[in-house]
Amino acid sequence: MIHLLYEWLKYLDIPGIGMVQYISFRSAAAIITSLFITMGFGRKLINFLHKKQIGEEVRDLGLEGQIQKKGTPTMGGLIILASIIIPTLLFAKLDNIYILLMLITTIWLGLIGFTDDYIKVFLKDKEGLAGKFKILGQISLGVIVASTLYFSEEVVVRERVLNESGDFKKEIVIDVESGLQDVQFVTKDVKSTRTTIPFIKNHEFDYAWLVPFADQTGKFWRWLVYALAIILIITAVSNAANLTDGIDGLATGTSAISGVTLGILAYVSGNVIYSDYLNIMYIPNIGELTIFIAAFIGATVGFLWYNSYPAQVFMGDTGSLALGGILAVFAVIIRKEILIPLLCGIFLVENLSVIIQVAYFKYTKRKYGEGHRVFLMSPIHHHYQKKGIPEAKIVTRFWIVGIILAVLTIVTLKMR
Repeated sequence: MIHLLYEWLKYLDIPGIGMVQYISFRSAAAIITSLFITMGFGRKLINFLHKKQIGEEVRDLGLEGQIQKKGTPTMGGLIILASIIIPTLLFAKLDNIYILLMLITTIWLGLIGFTDDYIKVFLKDKEGLAGKFKILGQISLGVIVASTLYFSEEVVVRERVLNESGDFKKEIVIDVESGLQDVQFVTKDVKSTRTTIPFIKNHEFDYAWLVPFADQTGKFWRWLVYALAIILIITAVSNAANLTDGIDGLATGTSAISGVTLGILAYVSGNVIYSDYLNIMYIPNIGELTIFIAAFIGATVGFLWYNSYPAQVFMGDTGSLALGGILAVFAVIIRKEILIPLLCGIFLVENLSVIIQVAYFKYTKRKYGEGHRVFLMSPIHHHYQKKGIPEAKIVTRFWIVGIILAVLTIVTLKMR
């Protein structure tokens, strides 16, 4: 919106008005605005939720401090959603296909989570929205994202052109003013389903390789494989974030750390100079996503002000489903989704702990007639609670691990 306003005001010679052209300025404005919304209006929403007695129903699982959480306002994810959407609408270019996809993702998963919370809180149904409807909603989003990225002519990557000998084609570019000559690679923008593979020298993987039997007429099969991969990623990360949101500040802080990392990856992927220096895939127009992720970071950090131990508000599924889905779709768009197991390692371990616990319990019950458990309780953060480790210490240690994983993710740009 502010970019459109600039088109009207640029002729008035207002000092500093030209800054709105720069992604760095608009990203800074987005994160500041997001922080202002979360911290400025968060308290008002918390008071409103208190007044309406929209609080958390807590089951007694024998965890220390759990009963004290009863009645804590939930559905605080509304603060996060507003703090992401409003700054993005204000400072991003809304004709950018990637920005539109991220807005759709935020609203779509936010509505699914809100419906779940509404059923739990207002209809007093502890089960909330049926799992099959959550999965259906996540699958539908995956189809939308995959179809847009696969078929839209605006979604391209820039690659170097090969000559007849198989080497990269080069051309001599002459600077008109200085007369200096420079040799550059010849490039072109192409449609592609390629993505980045970490730690490998020729570090790109094409989903089309999974269907080698599909020739030029096999477009449907290539799209199907691509769509299935994206659906799996969105569903897994979104649900993993939901599982992680079990103790104060864990999902919020972990998401903020992942958001910062993805912001760095998006910025270098959308910058010709940095992408060439790092020898990574250059994606035209992807830099605009830096503004969205800046709002995301501001929203999560600002929400942490109220969500850190002891939490004054919980995000509920309204926030957790959206946070995980945003990270997943963002990674897919910047073609770094294979890095998700490393970057979102906390989410992965939380998810695996539940899968292992359930599978082992069912296996031992079927074999021995009595179910046994691997962990004292799952997800794994509850396992550590059961061992008597204070909640705040668990969260802090998980954040430290998340930071280490984030650093390793960034290091993969050069470790090949």
